[in-house]
Amino acid sequence: MKNILFFLLMVLFSLPMNAQEAHRRWRKMNQIRNDKFDLILPEVMRENDIDMWIVMSREGNFDPLYPDLGGGYVGKNGYYIFSDSGSGRIERAALGIAGYLLKEGGAYDHFGAEEELKSYVEERDPQRIGLNISKSIGGADGLSHSGYEELVELLGAKYTDRFVSAEKLVSDFRSRRVASEIAAFGEACELSYTIAEKALSNAVITPGITTLEDVAWWITEQQFKHNLESSFGMPSVYITGPRGILATSTDKIIERGDVIMLDYGVGLMNLYTDMKRIAYVLREGETRVPDGIQNAFDQGVRVRDIIKQTIKPGVTAREAEGKVYEALEAAGFNKMKGFNQYTDLEETDVIIGCHSVGNWGHGVGPSIAFFNPVRLDYEIKPSNLLSIELFAYTKVPEWADKKLRIPLEDDAIVTERGVEWIYPINPRIQVIK
Repeated sequence: MKNILFFLLMVLFSLPMNAQEAHRRWRKMNQIRNDKFDLILPEVMRENDIDMWIVMSREGNFDPLYPDLGGGYVGKNGYYIFSDSGSGRIERAALGIAGYLLKEGGAYDHFGAEEELKSYVEERDPQRIGLNISKSIGGADGLSHSGYEELVELLGAKYTDRFVSAEKLVSDFRSRRVASEIAAFGEACELSYTIAEKALSNAVITPGITTLEDVAWWITEQQFKHNLESSFGMPSVYITGPRGILATSTDKIIERGDVIMLDYGVGLMNLYTDMKRIAYVLREGETRVPDGIQNAFDQGVRVRDIIKQTIKPGVTAREAEGKVYEALEAAGFNKMKGFNQYTDLEETDVIIGCHSVGNWGHGVGPSIAFFNPVRLDYEIKPSNLLSIELFAYTKVPEWADKKLRIPLEDDAIVTERGVEWIYPINPRIQVIK
């Protein structure tokens, strides 16, 4: 009976804490939104020469920026509208979008019906109207074809001729960070790396018994426990051997001598991480990581240090990429021609993918990554978040000189000084006994 009473008391006392946590997160997201509207939006609208930005959402088909802009209840159609009158502040309106959370957030000046759209636009008479249409950035491509047709019909030829893509505006708005946003992202990172490092330990893994998918499901359980999201689906827990990746998040049992990699991220308050961790399972009689595997990791760390020292703001991502590879080659590393196209050279082969991070595991800002060709030409700015990602392939004598791929990835912020880490980065290969 005492145990039952204790359990009930614990449940009762936990309820206010859950409500408080939800309220705390909501307040922080409101602060981020208001700060970005005040500090970032005027700058990026003027840089992109956009007088009015219309973001259309429909019930059941929200724009990707829906959480950034405050959410809210949408009936048939809803419009977030941002107008630049030339003064310091951007005017903000929500037409056809309502709800307690949106109104209490304090970010909007005017709430109205969706039918007001035409008169609202005509009254302000913008010369360039940004719409979320993009061929290269999914997060900036929220306007559907039928939604575009509705806007054409509603606003007429005069304003249709003034429509422009808001692709670059969306990238700039999302990827330039305010202090409140960086603080929230740091909180997400702390949760992310602590879960990752526990996952690759004897607290979760028993060699000969635990499977890769057991580890992936344990991570997923932790995300549910902490009310976290993810932009990657199932965490990638995989084994790498002399023949490359052997299995990823499958029922393969983890055995002694395995090199285990983890690639995943969590989402908290509309901010998403992306990081990797590595572990080695000791064989019977071993007390440390074999020298060849440790050396491969050490080469990856050398690469990471060079990347961190080289990236600076004020240049395009493509220019930064060129400088990084120049520095790596000067240090004796070999630049690979393409992903996984490693060589038989004695040198460590390297490819980098230092992509934007933040509002998804792969963000929409400047990206020093071969898989984001359009954003290679975007300028790196202070406050951009980057996932410093690399793949280094080094020969391992214990594997008959086959190369081991070491993937390192942790999240950082670009400042006037260069790249700065937000949390304790991966310092070692974790050992599983």
